[in-house]
Amino acid sequence: MTENRKILVVDDEPQITRVLRHSLVAHRFDVRTAADAESAMDTFHDWVPDLIITDLQMPEINGIELCRMIRKESQIPIIVLSVKGEERTKVEALDAGADDYVTKPFGIDELIARVRAVLRRAPEPTDGESQVLEDGDFTINMATREVAVAGEPVHLTPKEFDLLVLLFRNRGKVITHRAILATIWGGNSTEQTEYLRVFVGQIRKKIEKDPAKPRYIRTEPWVGYRFDPIG
Repeated sequence: MTENRKILVVDDEPQITRVLRHSLVAHRFDVRTAADAESAMDTFHDWVPDLIITDLQMPEINGIELCRMIRKESQIPIIVLSVKGEERTKVEALDAGADDYVTKPFGIDELIARVRAVLRRAPEPTDGESQVLEDGDFTINMATREVAVAGEPVHLTPKEFDLLVLLFRNRGKVITHRAILATIWGGNSTEQTEYLRVFVGQIRKKIEKDPAKPRYIRTEPWVGYRFDPIG
């Protein structure tokens, strides 16, 4: 893990920002904080962090809108924090571009693990692999993180892109829930199947003609998923 990666923490509760700053600095991250979305955007432009951790409930501009603002300019990883646990709120945050979602109260060890996992998956060029993956109806440009299905462009959030690439690289095989969660969300997330279910549902809405009868991402009951690029 690269040391001194830069993390911007956005929360209007000083106690939360103090705890997160202390914990992240103890794990050798360089940390700055912001109390609202406006100051967060100023820091984002001036400091260029490697990752943003933001609360959802903030005055004037909330965390979901902040995600949308960031996504207009950058694919920087974003982890959203919130006391809300409803699936609707999670989906809204994920649709806005969040890479991960952690519900308060949370353990610091879990958050650090998620931070490391997200940073690990940040896009980097791979010398030994083609930057364009093609099979069946799918074309995936690893350099630009663009996806086309049957020639039509599909917009995916960063986490959705990572999940689709994992499925594509293992096409034809059954990948267990645990294996997918460990790869995409980190080893401490292997029991949190709700994350996987939400993301697969969102991807299906974007790539399947009929998400209720998926052709590409097929469910293997109680086991995992199987990806077929031909459908």
